[in-house]
Amino acid sequence: MKYCSISEASAQFNIPESTLRYYEKKGLLPLIERDGAGRRLFSEDQMALLNTVICLKNTNMPIRGIKQYIDWVVEGDSTIGLRLEMMKNHKQTVLAEISLMTESLEGIDFKISRYTKQRTQTRSGE
Repeated sequence: MKYCSISEASAQFNIPESTLRYYEKKGLLPLIERDGAGRRLFSEDQMALLNTVICLKNTNMPIRGIKQYIDWVVEGDSTIGLRLEMMKNHKQTVLAEISLMTESLEGIDFKISRYTKQRTQTRSGE
């Protein structure tokens, strides 16, 4: 099995090593192996799990929610229904956030257009 160091994992996901250490401390990266010198080793499975953690974090799932999801992953197949329900609920939350952001962006675009027109009129009147 191929392993990555913490610096390789950090570079691959473009996040600081300190964030990886924090995620491990919070229980979001369970079962991290270590080499003889105590350095973290990220297996392919750990890298896949890290990708999921980052995805959930990037979509504003709270740490406690991510922790619950990870606990269910570790618990095994008996929690697939719980994980599925969590992902469905989170998807709805993300879609609602996207809708709100899109609506807000339209408001920002309106202001940009308005100020651009005002600026152009002010300059042409000079």
